[in-house]
Amino acid sequence: MIRPKTNSKKQDLLLGEGKLLPVMEQFYTIQGEGFHTGKAAYFIRVGGCDVGCRWCDIKESWNPDLHPLTETSTVVENATGYPSKAVVVTGGEPLLYNMDFLCNQLKIKNIETYLETSGAYPLSGNWDWICLSPKKNSSPVGDITRVANELKVIIFNDSDLAWAEKYAAMVGENCILYLQSEWSRAKFMMPVIVEYVKANPRWKISLQSHKYMKIP
Repeated sequence: MIRPKTNSKKQDLLLGEGKLLPVMEQFYTIQGEGFHTGKAAYFIRVGGCDVGCRWCDIKESWNPDLHPLTETSTVVENATGYPSKAVVVTGGEPLLYNMDFLCNQLKIKNIETYLETSGAYPLSGNWDWICLSPKKNSSPVGDITRVANELKVIIFNDSDLAWAEKYAAMVGENCILYLQSEWSRAKFMMPVIVEYVKANPRWKISLQSHKYMKIP
């Protein structure tokens, strides 16, 4: 497990309690992918990920030491300053950290909590919506497949479709299924995904619409 370096035992304790987080960035934007596409939300991107997808478009999020340890209460206050009462927590891999405190503080402010995760680490936090995007490098753990609201599988090549079906068989019957082309492979994989969804209509297509709109 990759964890940030700290300067004191107090920081270690606060990090373990989720009262400090290595925040890479936080910003207000429009959700571009999956079920909540088109919805305004405050994004909190935490640093740190050891899943290591070679096609990851945010590799700068991998090393948590590049991102300042930030008081979670400050992050919550920042989120309250925007009209939308929805927060998306993404990464990196958010479940490297204890998400209980962050979620509890957001709930006090009547803010909905959405998680984007590979599921590679145990689930923490109280979430209104869990988007599970499993990766081949590190399989989901615990019961996250059972509680996920949304399964979003990134398709890099044809063989990923069979791998997507493996996880579709693990999630609950009400979980919404999405296939999403890896951005650099869209020209090749989108026609394949379109035909697959036409033949298997329980799946839907997710687009990275924020990239088409040229927004964060």
